[in-house]
Amino acid sequence: MERDITTEVKKHYRKAALTGSCCSGASCSDPITSDLYNSAERELIPEAALTASLGCGNPAALAQLRQGETVLDLGSGGGVDVLLSARRVGPTGKVYGIDFTDEMLELANRNLARTEFENVEFLKGRIEDIPLPDNTVDTIISNCVLNLAVDKDRVLREAFRVLKPGGRLAISDIVLRRKLPDQIRSNPEFWVGCVAGALEMNDYIAKLREAGFVAPSIEFTRILSTADARVLLEPFGDEALALAAEMDGAIASGFVRAVKSG
Repeated sequence: MERDITTEVKKHYRKAALTGSCCSGASCSDPITSDLYNSAERELIPEAALTASLGCGNPAALAQLRQGETVLDLGSGGGVDVLLSARRVGPTGKVYGIDFTDEMLELANRNLARTEFENVEFLKGRIEDIPLPDNTVDTIISNCVLNLAVDKDRVLREAFRVLKPGGRLAISDIVLRRKLPDQIRSNPEFWVGCVAGALEMNDYIAKLREAGFVAPSIEFTRILSTADARVLLEPFGDEALALAAEMDGAIASGFVRAVKSG
């Protein structure tokens, strides 16, 4: 199962990088991906980074990054959140982005070349096996990526490992407010679309604690209504659309925080 899902996720993100668009099935649905960045932020980064973005939040803003911090973006894609973070931490800071698709890394480096930032480095790797030493970064951000991982416990353990003591996890992700219908959870296309693999809130908090984090919390930033669910389900036909009412309020974008105690 893990290999199949990972292959489908890589295929989907490779296509997004090559076409310059996130639009493909559930993961391009407006209720999740629209209006994440304000006009000032959009002016700071290349359009190609924005159009290839498949996020569900704005972690670089919500994390309240500070000058001089070292930041890691898990699943950095075309680099939009890395570039926004680079401005926030300034020239004395450092931002790493990690992605496992060559096409996204190539796009991210092209986008970086269009900016003045010299404090950014994109790394190839999986978020289950982060290619950085222990106690390396002050803050970890991510944008709608952890839900795509099959082994979420391993991802969180790796995040804990590379954070410095006192470091922060500050990620945007899809979080379930209650269980989804089985027809949704068993559909691989909805896993790629950031829904079927999402954790329920209490499970998320429990996994953060099991990985070693303290003070875990989740703040909902966008909750999908029945109308939003219909937009999400529309590409999958009438049978899927019939489930929209059951999904009212079940899916949310959330800002997930936790700390590695010092």
